[in-house]
Amino acid sequence: MFPRTNNRKAISTVLTTMIILVASVVLGTGVVIYGTSLFQTGAQQESIATQGVSMWVNATNSSGVAWGAAGVRNNGDKLVSVDAIQIRGATIPFTAWFVDKVQLRVTTENFQSQFNFTENDSNGDMKDSVDSGGVVTTTCTTADATSLEIDLDGTGSKPTLCMEQATGPTSLNPGERLIIYFKVPYGILSPVDSGAATSVSIFAGKTGAPTSVTVGNP
Repeated sequence: MFPRTNNRKAISTVLTTMIILVASVVLGTGVVIYGTSLFQTGAQQESIATQGVSMWVNATNSSGVAWGAAGVRNNGDKLVSVDAIQIRGATIPFTAWFVDKVQLRVTTENFQSQFNFTENDSNGDMKDSVDSGGVVTTTCTTADATSLEIDLDGTGSKPTLCMEQATGPTSLNPGERLIIYFKVPYGILSPVDSGAATSVSIFAGKTGAPTSVTVGNP
């Protein structure tokens, strides 16, 4: 009788130990899955989408006068700051950005428009639509030197964009949109790049990705 009792105790002890080990493994796995879930959720909270990314190079100026434009939307549920534009790996300085983020002007219709090129002045800067023979349906109040007025549909109903020269990153609340025009530093593009594909990258922190764009010749 005694050996059987001892055997039962031994078996009971082994089973108890196995149950504890299995429970530990399950709990450990649960912690790993939960941690991964938190990481994935956090990564999904910051997201931007670009639209209508365009590039233009002056085919008659050997200095490489070039401009670009793009729409950016905050698709996530956290505040983001658009803080970098790169062309072929070169960063566009903030002083070369002209941005409009006023949602009454950056309407869905304007945001989804094909962004247009007006023309360059003698300094290689882009002219306001009205200075290029176009139409501006709204008068922007900022000084010409620090603003760019672009009308995307002539005499149509779309509001004129009043883009102001940036001094740093541009923040966007969830769901907000911006339209940006930017001057490319000399030497990055040249007339021979007209019709060729180039890489344009727009970032908000670590969020963003390169876009391949065919360079236009206005």
